[in-house]
Amino acid sequence: MKILLADDEPISRDVAVAAIKSLGHEPIVVPDGQRAWEALESAEIRLVVSDWRMPQVDGLELCRKVRQRGGRYVYFILLTAAAPDDANMDETYAAGVDDFLTKPIRRKELKTRVHVAERILEFAHRVEQLETILPICSYCKKVRTDETHWAPVETYIQTRLGTEPSHGLCPECFESQMVPMLRSSGVPEATITELRAKERARAGKGY
Repeated sequence: MKILLADDEPISRDVAVAAIKSLGHEPIVVPDGQRAWEALESAEIRLVVSDWRMPQVDGLELCRKVRQRGGRYVYFILLTAAAPDDANMDETYAAGVDDFLTKPIRRKELKTRVHVAERILEFAHRVEQLETILPICSYCKKVRTDETHWAPVETYIQTRLGTEPSHGLCPECFESQMVPMLRSSGVPEATITELRAKERARAGKGY
């Protein structure tokens, strides 16, 4: 993964670069916020480690620009000389900062923050996948998981999200599928009405 490091202090940059490389990632190093923004515009970067106080564009302004741009989520770690106070904390969260690191940078702390960022970005990637159009068979309703394999939609959801889907009937299918079947089986209308009410209540609770 490419990690953008924006810092105008050479020693701090060297420590961060060593930590990033030790994790197997590729550091892209720039000395100020303006060059950081240019790098973000020209490359696919999902994680930014940026100093707060920098010439031209500072870390907070850089983060604001990233959030205003939109697109795929970029995790943003802000480097500070000291832990932010309450007023600064509100300002940084409003700008969209995800995490903080105080200077001087400690390699172990940076590695921990990068690991957290990796997990969050992986989750964001899964959400992005589910938000895209799924290739679903028009007949059997299976979902294509890759170029050659198809799986039931329940299996797909369970694999991607780790959740067990529940089953029910939407109001349209209850009327078009279930009601005719119940009537053909001789079920009284009062019972059908009762089942209809229960099914709607169940669906409304998200079961």
